[in-house]
Amino acid sequence: MICKICGHTANHQFSVKIMNKYSGEFFICPNCKFLFAGNSDWLKEAYNNPINLTDTGLVYRNISFHRILTVLIYFLFDKKRKFLDYAGGYGMFTRLMRDVGFNFYWYDPYCSNLLSRGFEYTMDSKEKAEVLTAFEVFEHLENPLSEIEKMLTYSDNIFFSTEVLPMPVPEPDNFWYYGFDHGQHISFYTPYTLSFIAEKYGLNYYNLGSLHLFTIHKFSLLYLRALKKITKLLYPIVNMNMNSRTFEDHLKLKK
Repeated sequence: MICKICGHTANHQFSVKIMNKYSGEFFICPNCKFLFAGNSDWLKEAYNNPINLTDTGLVYRNISFHRILTVLIYFLFDKKRKFLDYAGGYGMFTRLMRDVGFNFYWYDPYCSNLLSRGFEYTMDSKEKAEVLTAFEVFEHLENPLSEIEKMLTYSDNIFFSTEVLPMPVPEPDNFWYYGFDHGQHISFYTPYTLSFIAEKYGLNYYNLGSLHLFTIHKFSLLYLRALKKITKLLYPIVNMNMNSRTFEDHLKLKK
């Protein structure tokens, strides 16, 4: 089996039952430490509902990341530009960020935009977004590089979330993030894998726990982690210095 990230020969890691009925074979690349499904016959059924039943953290995750990204974007990027939430689900994150004051837009070809209607991203826009966010997306990708290349056509800066794969590779029952019960997670990355991807595209990679950043800019990792750590202190201050788009959006949609 050829690694989907670096093209080296990957080794069989384990076999496992997916959704209690499909046979899944997973391979690990000794070169870039990427773990991936060799086959994915179950995906059509797994995506009968784009948001899987066991994703009880969806609301908490959106609230938490909107606070963290409010602080990070405010201090690191041009807050006056356009932003894109890629694979934005029901539109909760986009709405939260617009409520703070950031000009965020939504995109998701598989999910209904329930909460940020009217603010769909124009995918043929010639203007790149200042930042693209992609939360809980990378682990779903069958062909990660082609999707990341697509993201990079929309922005040079990508904040994304995914749980990193521990080393040595956990057994199927010893890592909750595998998600074999719902079958939607088929790609797992170590920090080394993500560093390899960043280098391939001439980007800098910063590991902030389950939150990660690919960017054309150079930052101090210590500074980034400090900003994230004191989000609770900085968020109210940043929020007071931003102009919420909530009522402005109401008037715009009313027209």
